[in-house]
Amino acid sequence: MSSRFSYQNHPEALKPLFAMKAHIDRSGLENSLAHLVMLRASQLNGCAYCIDMHSKDARAGGETEQRLYLLQAWRETSLYSARERAALAWCEAVTRLDPIHGVSDEVYEQTRAEFNERDLLDLNLLVIMINSWNRIAVPSRMEAGGYQPAAHKAV
Repeated sequence: MSSRFSYQNHPEALKPLFAMKAHIDRSGLENSLAHLVMLRASQLNGCAYCIDMHSKDARAGGETEQRLYLLQAWRETSLYSARERAALAWCEAVTRLDPIHGVSDEVYEQTRAEFNERDLLDLNLLVIMINSWNRIAVPSRMEAGGYQPAAHKAV
């Protein structure tokens, strides 16, 4: 499958996403948590380019192979902390907004038990950001496989 268009040819259009990333980088959210959230959203959205990128970044940041392999089944394993589980539940709920209820009270309460209001806002921005990147990469058919983590700053 060949690429359709390149966002790199239009950097001005993406300044808001880069600004959001800069905010998230300064937010205090744990890098390991951010990598898991970005990888999980990318899995849900079927974004091969971002799955490749964020799995490599997570590994470069010290994430274990086992936790990466089991991320799609995070509910069925005890390998993730309560905070990570709350973030992953939030990620899934925001990525797949329920058409009637949005994000359930149950997911909100689970997440609020682990995140203060500011951190929850930053987590929400992280999910919005990766969903935005997925919605650029998927329709443009960005090629997966060539990303190298050393060439980019990790979240």
